[in-house]
This record gives sequence, structure tokens and C-alpha cells, in this order.
Amino acid sequence: MNRHEFFILDVFAEERYAGNQLAVFTDGSRFSDDEMQKLAKEMNFSETTFILSPAEGPNTFKVRIFTPGGEVPFAGHPTLGTAYIIAKRFLRDQPTEVVLDLKAGRIPVSIGYDPAGEIERLTMKQLEPRFGPTVDRESAAGILSLPVGEIDERFPVQEVSTGLPFLMIPLKGLSGVVSARLDTGRFERLFSRLEARAVFLFCPETCEEQNQIHARMFAHHLGVPEDPATGSAGGCLVGYLLKHGCFGQPTLDISVEQGYEIGRRSILKLSGAVVDERIEVFVGGRVIPIARGALIREGWDR
Repeated sequence: MNRHEFFILDVFAEERYAGNQLAVFTDGSRFSDDEMQKLAKEMNFSETTFILSPAEGPNTFKVRIFTPGGEVPFAGHPTLGTAYIIAKRFLRDQPTEVVLDLKAGRIPVSIGYDPAGEIERLTMKQLEPRFGPTVDRESAAGILSLPVGEIDERFPVQEVSTGLPFLMIPLKGLSGVVSARLDTGRFERLFSRLEARAVFLFCPETCEEQNQIHARMFAHHLGVPEDPATGSAGGCLVGYLLKHGCFGQPTLDISVEQGYEIGRRSILKLSGAVVDERIEVFVGGRVIPIARGALIREGWDR
């Protein structure tokens, strides 16, 4: 294995050059914290991950995740994409589960294969959702530069986290989601009340009839103006929908479309259930490998 090897993947992608891009470095232990941050900025994807070393436990690996703006304790598409690389590059005999030891905790990822033995879909079980403060509809509308009538008054605007917090904003229809623009100044004024530095907006009207939710995610303060597909927010969405009875049942199995406004069509498969008063959250999707490379460390290799 090349000591400076990295892979580029499309996660939550149903085809090549769609979904959310991810860079994965296979020997992260060779980099300092500062180098990891610089590499994340150099790659300039929503996230870049570094596989550090195997951890205690079967098929368990320590991993760190960086956005261009800083390290985060958890993120969804990096978890699935890194699990894909671990399964293909580090393990043998088609493992059915990989565990990522992240700063937020250990996240198990189940792996499904097609008849030819290729990885078809990966699904992570996220941490149990935590529900934070609510925000009034007028403030939420101002954050998104929308009329207050675009906010769905049936459900709260609320902070939710499964390891990374988001402000969840329910909208009535597709036109509101498409036209939304984050007012970063107004959002900053809420920071003293919130842990969240990212906004996830969604509605039940979709571009494609086979999907149930259309969504966008803004995280300017993490160095991600708009994310093509957000697995961590998808887990928060499962918790939110179940807690507030948005579909009127204690289980959930839906498809969410994201990234359409920025030309990166992404599909997230979300499921969950209320079990013994606890909410279980699962987020899955496809991972498509795009490229493999290596850093040039000291001069040009010939």
C-alpha cells in the first residue's frame, strides 16, 4: 500500500459523477493535525477522511473527518465512503460489517453485495438522536431569506443531532426549498442558543416521484456553502420525522433526494423505528469509486 495513497469516491450516488464527493487517505497516521486540515482544504470536498489504524474490536478502524473549515466528530457520507475503502482495501472475504471509531463514537456500517460480489449498498446505524432548542418560524424564514409562509407551521424548527447538530427547518413545498438562500448574518445571531452551525431544510414535494423528501443543507460556517448529500443530517431527519409523527407511524422507510440545485443528484435511503421509547436511525446509499492517487511528497517521482 502506498504510504500517501488516497481515493476519491462519490457517495449517495446512483451514477458516476453524482452524489457527494469524498477523499479518503488510507494511512492517516502519517499526517499531523495541521497536515490533515491542509489536505482537506486542498481537496476542497465537503469532507476528507483519514484512516488512522485498526482499533480494538473486529473490523474496527479509527478514522478522523475534516471539512475545509475544521474537524468534525461525525459526518454521514464520509462514514459510508470510508467503510467502503476499509472493506475493499484492508479486509478480506466480503465483510458484512465495518465499524468506524470516530470522535462522536463507534458507528457500525453494514455492507450489502450484488450477485457478482461487488458492494451494492452500505448502511450505517447512527447514534440515537438528541433534540435541542426550537427556533420561531419568523427567525427560520429570515435565515433562509424566505417569506414566513414558506415554513411548515405543523412542525417545529428544531436543532437535532446524531453526532453532528443541524437546525432542521420544515418547508411547505419545493419552490421554497429551491429558492432558499442562507443569510449567514442572521444565522450567526442564533449561535449563542444553538450548537448547530449547519441548516437542513426539507419538504414533502419532490423532483422525482419515487422519492418522499426533497432537501438541501447549508454549512457556510464549516466551509461547506452547500452539501450535495448529508448523511448525518439524514439521520437527524429520521429522528425528527419519527419524534413529531410527520408520517403518522412509528417506523420509517423513505428515499430523500438532495444536491439537485447544485448539479449533484444524490439519493439517501433512510429508515428508522421507535423501539422501547428509543429512536433507531439508519442511513444508507451507494458508493462509487472514481479515482486513486498518491501525494507527491518530495519532488517529482520518476
